[in-house]
This record gives sequence, structure tokens and C-alpha cells, in this order.
Amino acid sequence: MFLTKKHIPRRAFLRGAGVTLALPLLDSMIPAQTPLAKSGAAPKPRFTGIFVPHGMAPGYWIPGGGGPGEPAAVAGGKFEYPMIMKPLEPYRDKTVILSGMWSKSAEPPPGQTGADHWVAAAFMCADKPKKTTGADVQDGTTIDQLIANKIGQENLLPSLQLALEDPGANSSNCGEGYSCVYSNTVSWASPTQPIPMELDPQVAFERIFGSGGSDPRQRAARREEKRSILDSVTKSLAKFKMDLGPSDRARMDEYETDIRELERRIDLAKKSSGQADTNGFVAPAGVPEAFDEHVKMHFDLTKLAFKGDITRVSSMLFARDLTARTYPKSGVTASFHGASHHAENPKNIETYSHINQYHVACLAYFVDALKNTPEADGGTLLDHTLILYGTNMGDSNQHLHYDVPHILVGGAQGQLKGDRHLHYDTKTVTTGNLLLSILDMYGIHQDSIGDSNGRLPGLV
Repeated sequence: MFLTKKHIPRRAFLRGAGVTLALPLLDSMIPAQTPLAKSGAAPKPRFTGIFVPHGMAPGYWIPGGGGPGEPAAVAGGKFEYPMIMKPLEPYRDKTVILSGMWSKSAEPPPGQTGADHWVAAAFMCADKPKKTTGADVQDGTTIDQLIANKIGQENLLPSLQLALEDPGANSSNCGEGYSCVYSNTVSWASPTQPIPMELDPQVAFERIFGSGGSDPRQRAARREEKRSILDSVTKSLAKFKMDLGPSDRARMDEYETDIRELERRIDLAKKSSGQADTNGFVAPAGVPEAFDEHVKMHFDLTKLAFKGDITRVSSMLFARDLTARTYPKSGVTASFHGASHHAENPKNIETYSHINQYHVACLAYFVDALKNTPEADGGTLLDHTLILYGTNMGDSNQHLHYDVPHILVGGAQGQLKGDRHLHYDTKTVTTGNLLLSILDMYGIHQDSIGDSNGRLPGLV
């Protein structure tokens, strides 16, 4: 048989002045008469870890029913989604809600005080950070970096770290004898190597599409002239598309549209003033003043990076502990940290739940974006991604670190069954067990991580 189908390598790039443009998955990247699983275009696993401090409003996030490690059940075999989790209900087939988790690593070490507000770094390693305000910081290697070492080394970016609050707003000592680095990042390459998280969408965009050794002066000149990165590859892009079939040309057109739209939004963000709002919160100049636009921009950047296989691993820090940030889209005027200390007042707890629900709605935005991005096997990015969303407090008013909310979303390449609520008895299962089970899904089999004492029962 004579085959005319052109084969384009999955790792193909278009290069221009200051630009390395990775390509989305195209039909032309699947060799003729080659099983998808054996081709370079076979869908790859992805991972995203998202940390949000201050817990969730008690009574508003745990589904009813269910026993230890068992799905909650109500009439018809479905459990009802509680108020905070409602934004995820359309994606319940890919969602697992975990209750009863113990964030033991966020508690002060024996014989010491403090740590409550300075240990975001423990979220993905389940290790208690070393109490120090000096350069001798120490925690644990986080699972995003272990996963990146396993599946991300052939990508332009092994991993991508994004944040939504400026870590430069604090001194080196964040309080109670702990360095600010423990609350500035949730990604650690090693026990002594915290990875900075990128706040500015423009910088993140340049890392994604201007990597591969391109000249930063060329990128700066392009920004000054307000040119798109696509302008640097116009001729090669047009020539490349001429040889594509109709469906691949449509995919490239969509990819270009997404990139140009992100550039437009980033350009608008450059107009932010860098002035403090009424609560004293400052969005640095060049960073979107509105949290809603900032978080969606970061999620859209992540989706494009996943779509182009530029990276397969990301992490995001929604907020820093003790933040004075407000979220107008939640309908609540109180600051995040202030509202979290609800004094056990029912009205205050209800008010706080709206902030938590809004944060989950932001997660749902990302989930929806992944769900609507097709993969070569007929599935979607969501089918091949695992999102870990969680916090390190149960009742934030009392600084309790048990009964802590965690959510898993995605198919994890068929390894995770959704539409479940897994409940565990209080102070019996640490978050380390969850992390250990997540590593298993990526073929990383360890005896332990952090404070784990086994796998998470009933998860896989």
C-alpha cells in the first residue's frame, strides 16, 4: 500500500527571534499504520498541585454518608455535593473528595511552638520544615518534582511553578522563627532547594514560549514593539500549515488564537498600578490587579503548556498565609485570613464558605479547560491529568490540622475512579499516605514520603 500521510515528530518546534514555539498534538504526528500507544504522540501523564491556605468552612464542604475509605452514598447511589464543592459537581465523574485527612506535617515539631502559618512547603512533601530564619532552610523534596524527574525531563520545561501573591512583600523572617521561604513556595527540588514561584504572567509566558536558549534582548524588543511571539515565526508557520490537512490546520488556528488572546490579556495586565487596595494588598505593577483574571490567566498558561507538551508538571500557590487579600467575585468583602477566624459564629462561618466556594470555582475553571482539550486517543487532557487541590488546616479558627480538605480531579490515565467521597477517621491517615499513593500513579514506588506510614486505603 502506498501511504501519503506525512509524519511530523511530536517534539517538533518552530523557532524565530526569541521564540521557541512548541506545537499542539496534530493528526500528522501519528505515524500511519502505527498503534497510538507505540507512537510519540501517545497521550502523556500530567500533574498539577494547588495549595490554598486557611482550610475551609466547617460544615460546608464534607459530603454526607460514607465510611472509612468508602464512597458516601445516598438514594440513587449518588452523594450530594455540599455547598463549597458545588462548582465541581459537573465534573463529579472525575472528582474524588477526601475528608478526615491529617496534615500532621503542618503541626509544630514536638517541644516547639509556631509553624501554623509558615508551612505551605509541607503540602506536597509531608515533612515538617526546619525551624530557622537563616539560609539553612530544610524541608522535603515535593511530589511535583519527583514526578517531573520521572516524566518531565524531555520537555522544554520539566515543571512550571506559579503563584498569585507577591513573595517580596515580606522580610526574610515571616514569624515564629520560620523563614518566609516556607510560605513562598510549595515546590522543592531537594530538601534544601526551594523553587521560586512565578507571579508575573508575562514572565511565565516567556518561559513557556521563549525558552530553548532564545535571546532575552530579542524578547524585550518584541514586547516593546508590542508584537506577538507568533510574528517571529509568521513565515515558517504559514509554510508549515500549507502541508497540513484541514483538521490539523484548524487545530493550529485554534492554538494561535489562544496564544494571541493570552498575549492581549497579559498586555492589559501591564497597565496595573501597583497600588495598595483598601486592605493594604498590593498587586505589583504588571500583574493583574483582579485575582479572578490572574488565576484564570495562570490556568490558561498551564493548559497551553500541557497542550503543547512544553511541560507535564505544574504547581500553584493560590495565596500566602495571613493574606489580606479579598475576592470580590466571591461576594465577600472580608479578607481571606480575617474571614478564616470565624470565632465559631454560624454567620461568619457561612460568610467564609463563600470564599472557599469561589476558590473551588477557580479550580473548576481549570478542570473545564482541560476537559475541553482533546487528546489523540479520543480522550481529553483531563483524562490524562491528576490535579491535587488542598490545604493544611481543618478548622482554621482554632488552627486545627486534622479533618483537612483535599480534592483529586482528573482521570490520571485511567487510574483514578471519580464520583467518590472517601472519608477517613480523624487523625488516622496523614497526607503523606495520599502523596505516596499519588506517586504510585506515576510509576514512582517508594517505601515512604514524609510522615507516611502506608498507602491511602481505597484510593486506587
